Amino acid sequence: MNPQPTPDFSAEDRSALLDTVKRFATQVIAPNVNAWEEAGEVPRALYTQAAELGLLGLGYPEALGGTPAPWSVRNAMSQTLARWGGSGGVMASLFSHNIGLPPVLAHGTAEQQAQIVPPVLRGEQIAALGITEPGGGSDVAGLRCTARLDGGDYVIDGEKVFITSGMRCDWITLAVRTDLKSKGASGLSLIAVPCDAKGLSRTPLQKMGWLCSDTAHLRFNGLRVPARYRLGEEGAGFRMIMGNFNGERLALAAMALGFSEACYDEALAWARQRQTFGAPLIERQVIRHKLMDMQMRIASTQTWVDALGARADAGDQGPEWVGHVCLLKNHATQTMQFCADTAVQILGGMGFMRGTVSERVYREVKVMMIGGGAEEIMKELAARQLGL
Repeated sequence: MNPQPTPDFSAEDRSALLDTVKRFATQVIAPNVNAWEEAGEVPRALYTQAAELGLLGLGYPEALGGTPAPWSVRNAMSQTLARWGGSGGVMASLFSHNIGLPPVLAHGTAEQQAQIVPPVLRGEQIAALGITEPGGGSDVAGLRCTARLDGGDYVIDGEKVFITSGMRCDWITLAVRTDLKSKGASGLSLIAVPCDAKGLSRTPLQKMGWLCSDTAHLRFNGLRVPARYRLGEEGAGFRMIMGNFNGERLALAAMALGFSEACYDEALAWARQRQTFGAPLIERQVIRHKLMDMQMRIASTQTWVDALGARADAGDQGPEWVGHVCLLKNHATQTMQFCADTAVQILGGMGFMRGTVSERVYREVKVMMIGGGAEEIMKELAARQLGL
């Protein structure tokens, strides 16, 4: 995630965008989430709807069909969509390109960008990222999926697992080992793979949460892709992958903040209307204190998200910033976990029922705490970045 000049985005632009996002979430997403969860997928038409509103292209160059926007605005969009849509599965599906396309923007040629990016931002195609393998996730240096050069093509063999949008993606930014004699971080590369190529098989995975987001196990068996689809220099993939994680973690923190707010909103509404022993729950001191515990964590997370977003927009993305993004990702997802648990407790039996936002978020929180780097990995990486 290279420092970029902060785009012009006025307060009026931001307000109008967030109003649009809230309407989209409350009118299109929230009323249909339960049906989509049952179906196990979101409709393809949702991508074009989001694209027409400019949501898929937010933060991308205008020349490729996007709308340049600072991190502060992108984070606010993610937070708002999470709060009012209440579905991590929807967001994972709609925005899988936000982890798949940044390496194309940062390291791809103009020709690669022109071919891959615009159709995705129009909602016509879907992009994904392929890093995790059956033998490891955060241990990127240990990946074993290989790509050997044969004439003008790379021949890819191996597996990827837990791939968001893996069943539907048209393009996947794939981490591979191009130096077959190397071990560890050296010898890794990124290749943009068109998913209609022969040699790719996909198996859907069943999950605890994010039920409407397709997640796949991918197998590559002699898949051939032209060498011109390699992103950047051969062997430079590890650095590219690590840089890509920073943006993903900041976005995850903003999403977790929005889901925390969604749980608070539902718990507060329930406490105001639920009658117990002749009075609404909100009259009980213990319930008010639970709500304040939620607010305390939400407020601290909001301040941290805003601060790190502002630093990113100012080009301050050095080691200390990276370390704090790791810690923020942990803090935000722990806030989400606390708020989901507390909301379910306030809702009582209703909180255990499918169809409530808090029940859904309760199931989804663990993937937020694991995806993009598990808590334990985040703490160790932060310690190293902060010089410990």
